[in-house]
Amino acid sequence: MKLSEMAAEINKTINFEDCEVTYITDNSDKIVPGCIFICIKGNHFDGHTKAAQALEQGAACVVVSEDLGLSRQILVENTRSAYTLLCAAYYGHPEKKLKLIGVTGTNGKTTTAYILHDALEKMGHRTSMIGTVRNLIGSKILPSTLTTPDPFSLFDLFSQAVEAGSEYCIMEVSSQALDQHRVDGLEFEISVFTNLTQDHLDYHGSMENYRAAKQKLFKQSKTGIFNIDDEASQYMMADAGCRCVTYSVKENNCNYSAKVVRVSASGVIYELVSNTDIARVTFRVPGEFSIYNSVGAIVCLIELGMDFKTTVDTVSMFNGVPGRMEIVPTDTEYTVIIDYAHTPDGLENVVQTLHNVTEGKVISVFGCGGDRDKAKRPIMGEIGARISDIAVITSDNPRTEDPEAIIEDVLAGVSKHDKNKVIVEPDRTKAIAKALSIAEPNDVVLLAGKGHEDYQILATGKIHYDEREIVAGLLQEQKL
Repeated sequence: MKLSEMAAEINKTINFEDCEVTYITDNSDKIVPGCIFICIKGNHFDGHTKAAQALEQGAACVVVSEDLGLSRQILVENTRSAYTLLCAAYYGHPEKKLKLIGVTGTNGKTTTAYILHDALEKMGHRTSMIGTVRNLIGSKILPSTLTTPDPFSLFDLFSQAVEAGSEYCIMEVSSQALDQHRVDGLEFEISVFTNLTQDHLDYHGSMENYRAAKQKLFKQSKTGIFNIDDEASQYMMADAGCRCVTYSVKENNCNYSAKVVRVSASGVIYELVSNTDIARVTFRVPGEFSIYNSVGAIVCLIELGMDFKTTVDTVSMFNGVPGRMEIVPTDTEYTVIIDYAHTPDGLENVVQTLHNVTEGKVISVFGCGGDRDKAKRPIMGEIGARISDIAVITSDNPRTEDPEAIIEDVLAGVSKHDKNKVIVEPDRTKAIAKALSIAEPNDVVLLAGKGHEDYQILATGKIHYDEREIVAGLLQEQKL
């Protein structure tokens, strides 16, 4: 595509020689002749400092938010937004050939997205999915590094989804992506709001900013599906500009409600009731959060036009998500479960669920990530120590921070009463080994925080770290 044509997509004209665009990037290390270099000002680096160099290296132009007086610059108000819109143009607007489904919230995004993908595929609709655990594009499974990818990667995935014949594309939409304009210009057929609890305050600074970022999704959606048991839903629906549909497990004043709820070790059963229909849902993942995740997905599908009873029956066949209440094969008299719970609310939900379905003790292994929201650390410590029978506090992607300093922050929330059931071990493998060594018949060992991740991020970089392999190796050592 010609540079002049792409500039027109962001309502700009060029007053310099036109050319074919070969690439778009905001990474100064990826500049190639004929590319558009987007100058983005971040917390640690300002792309504007590389603008002149980019032109010297043969870039077709630079997109800037401040006038640098360069011969081949396009001045815009927001370079992040321009990046997204230009990527859409570069790929020929594949997003317009897909019915986009967005899922946002603190917890439950991944499970809800997986349910939607699984059900749509089972009902005969070719569907792709972009999210935290992996990207599913047609029959291909592609790795995921961000919940919502950068704009160039995102539109590349959209393009692949169209090529694979997808009718729908489900997206987990993060608050950072919304704040950073990574999904600007997209129109979502329907979007789901799961819940809002404390997370990402290291980025957003306050719950108010976090909440406001989430709401942006519904201003880009035709229909919004809202969990009204979460008080943030009222804010999300206000001025959303979309058709609002509500669901609840506790209230009657909504469009869909879950009634006669039963929770057991094998999952949840409830009656889903609307103004015109009722059907029994059997969902094979235990925990109250499973009710919310399944109801949100079912309502979304029905509002897309799927048959009520067919949808309920299809969702009832769902088997779970990797790294979400995932049982690790151990051949032991105790159970080992891996879960991604890395927020206070997520940890409390999972541990409480395990208490409800476990005859023995719940031994929780958890920590908090480095270079992330420090405010949640003592809260995680308080919850983990209070509701676990034994809490093993350890490392979880310490990044550039000292793991022991992170653990001290976590321990600040542990009361004197609960400290007698807390074990501290900064080395995560040794912490897991300790938990396995003290587990008795009918106990559950919960490895919380990493879930689907098969890596650990240390100050020295990312290393391979799959807890399934760690558990297998430790149990093998015990047999020797």
